[in-house]
Order: sequence, then C-alpha cells, then structure tokens
Amino acid sequence: MELKDRLKQARKSAGLTQVELAERAGIKQASVSEIERGLTRTSGYLVKLAQICGVDPIWLAEGTGTAESSASKSNATMLGPISVWDDDTPLEDDEVYVPFLKEVELSAGSGRTVIEKSSNRKLRFGKLTLRNQGVQFDQAVCVTVHGNSMEPVLPDGSTVGVDLAATAVKDGKMYAVDHGGELRVKTLYRIPGGGLRFRSFNQDEHPDEEYTSQQLAEGGITVLGKVFWYSVLL
Repeated sequence: MELKDRLKQARKSAGLTQVELAERAGIKQASVSEIERGLTRTSGYLVKLAQICGVDPIWLAEGTGTAESSASKSNATMLGPISVWDDDTPLEDDEVYVPFLKEVELSAGSGRTVIEKSSNRKLRFGKLTLRNQGVQFDQAVCVTVHGNSMEPVLPDGSTVGVDLAATAVKDGKMYAVDHGGELRVKTLYRIPGGGLRFRSFNQDEHPDEEYTSQQLAEGGITVLGKVFWYSVLL
C-alpha cells in the first residue's frame, strides 16, 4: 500500500472529505488530492494529517507498523491528572528522570566526538509509561533529532525516547545510532552478511545508506537502542 492509498484509507475511515481534511490541516484541498493521486511522495503536513485522521504518523508516512495511533492504543486513564512542574519540583513516587544523550568533542579542534549522557539535561517520565513499553528505568535515554532527514514524522528538534537494552535490529523500527561520534536517528533494516540499511523518512533528500558488517566496525557505527517514544511540536 502506497502513501496515496494509506491517506485515502485514513481519511475515509475518519469520515472526512478531502475538503474537510484540508481545512482542518490548514492546507489547500489540492494538496490532499495530489497526495491521494500519487503526485506527491511526501509532505510536511503528514504528521498533522495523521493526527486529524487518528492514525499513526509513522504508518502514514512509511507504511510500517499499524494504522492505529499510539494515542488510541493507550488507555486514557493511564495519563492521570496533569500537574504543573519545573526543574525544582521534586519527583513523584511514580516518576523517574531520563537523561539526554549528547555529542561531546574529545579535544579542542580535533573534530572528533563521542556520545555521552548529559549531566544536567533530562526529562520526566512516568514509571508506568516506561513499564508499559517494557523499558527498564535505568536503560531509558532521550535524544534530540537534528536536521530534516526524518521529516515529516520527526521534524528538526523533535525528542525521542530510546531503550538502550533493545539493540537487536527489527526491520522497519527506528533506532538511535552512534555513527563515529555522531548521534543519528534512523529506521533500520538488516542486510545479508550482518550489514545494515539506514533509511530516512525524507528519502527525496536523504537516500538509503548501506553498510556492510566490516564498514560498521571500521566506521565505529553502533546501534544504541530502539526508539520507544517520540514527541513533536507542530
């Protein structure tokens, strides 16, 4: 099933016409029509279109996973009451701090970097949220996505949660990767001989990259963990 078919299916399942979907997304009806006719392979509005139709943005953009959105998969009662907090607010009993990973230059002017945990940047997660994803508290980290290679699903500046214990690659899943000291988020696929294919959602500008097992070792390319959560500001 291609993007045009997925969008048409999602729109009809939501009971929306092309005009209604376009109005809610703040775009022209012609833009929706072009996607559904296969004239456009991608769009910066796919995340918003997916949210309006109530489907998973990754499924809509890439066709992997299921159409059911992560929001509808979760039981709303799990969210609990919403409270206001800042960095000085102590953790509740059912919360944990999850640190961010960052690129750190080894020495001035060398241009070489390594991936380390940040000592001050962190995000709060509910223990139940992590437990429901099968993530151990001490194995969860956050990563900031930079650039446009994972658009429209993950725009520049998006945050993803990564399970450091889940390094065995499952085709079509997103992973954080240490690429010689560069922190990257990609959809991975296994290739014969122990190699990996890196795939971006924005394939028009970022075609697939393939690495043999030898190139992975020589290039210092390591799978850090699987993405289990992401947050996007529209």
